[in-house]
Amino acid sequence: MEQFEPDRLSAAQLAAMRRSLTSGRGALTRRSLLRASGVGALTLGGLSSLTACGIPPAKREGAAVASDDHSAQEKEINFSNWTEYMDISDDEKTRPTLLEFTKRTGIKVKYIEDINDNVEFFGKIRPQLAAGQDTGRDLIVVTDWLAARIIRLGWAQKLDPAHLPHAYANLIPQFRTPDWDPGRSYSYPWTGIDTVIAYNSKATDGKKVDSVTQLLDDPSLKGRVGFLTEMRDSVGMTLLDQGKDPANFTTADFDGAIGRLQKGVDTKQIRRFTGNDYTSDLDKGDLAACLAWAGDIIQLQAGNPDIKYAVPAPGYITSSDNLLVPAHARHKANAEKLIDYYYELPVAAQLAAYISYVCPVEGVKDELAKIDPALADNPLIVPDKAMAAKAHAFRSLSSEEETAYEEKFAKLIGA
Repeated sequence: MEQFEPDRLSAAQLAAMRRSLTSGRGALTRRSLLRASGVGALTLGGLSSLTACGIPPAKREGAAVASDDHSAQEKEINFSNWTEYMDISDDEKTRPTLLEFTKRTGIKVKYIEDINDNVEFFGKIRPQLAAGQDTGRDLIVVTDWLAARIIRLGWAQKLDPAHLPHAYANLIPQFRTPDWDPGRSYSYPWTGIDTVIAYNSKATDGKKVDSVTQLLDDPSLKGRVGFLTEMRDSVGMTLLDQGKDPANFTTADFDGAIGRLQKGVDTKQIRRFTGNDYTSDLDKGDLAACLAWAGDIIQLQAGNPDIKYAVPAPGYITSSDNLLVPAHARHKANAEKLIDYYYELPVAAQLAAYISYVCPVEGVKDELAKIDPALADNPLIVPDKAMAAKAHAFRSLSSEEETAYEEKFAKLIGA
């Protein structure tokens, strides 16, 4: 696969990447916190604390009660998102795409960067949702596992397809039918998050690293390999390497993957399990190779030409951050207009050029090429057919499975 060429980036894009490495969605806490379904909030005591907060077993609890929609009378939207997850002007004073939306529709957007961690954010809004109250937010962005829980609990409003013509038409196939929201009745992806293999070619003496087997067995990499504290990514990639389907596996399959990783720990092949903090070790060469998130690779390549990536032959794990309208939100129709707006090709391209994550919008490549041809040609942002064909989602877990699997994984990584 052709490697991304960081020297072709625009000055504005390089500046955005540097910002995202040190703050917000690209900061060192991004993956270790935002997807806290791995180590931390959803392991061991974290799982029990979520249960204590009132999260029931992973089954459909019923649809959200339709709320009175004040969109026609109140031209506004309250939108909660992660930091550095929205385009911003060069002087950092305006949000160009949001400004254009307001000019076009007359709907003012109160944009709040108040999501730093899925579990922490859920803790903020859960009491109001459980009480059948408005959270004060019309649109939120949460990672797929939490989106699945909110939908199961009946705390997300069903979207009106008539208000989402661009979203319905332009959503790329790999994100159309997650098992937790078939047909995207309640959610649409904001971005995709791909897990692949990254390596520092200087640290590997030019050797390409392109398989989990190589990560776990190559003696030249011993003690310089990293896996992720996100269970779904590390176990999912190992399942794929063992010929198993992450979308359809058994407990025996899961245990086999854990055993494979345990051997890597016992032999000290694996240096450590990390959150997003692998980026500094990979950049320096302390980690020769590791599992990595695509957005991080793009950011690292901008400053270090030795950073390479590979998609293993069996495929890779993909997940998503998703737009939801919470139950009892006052401005559902306005929120739907904003969701649909971000699936218009020029708007989607502008957003993708800034945040450098997988764009879930079909046909965006030509528009993105007008902004930066290098980004348009990067399959980590715009998946080509070969890349999309290798994407695999980790299946939804029941409450019992989640507790058992996370406990096993926590034991593996020493959490």
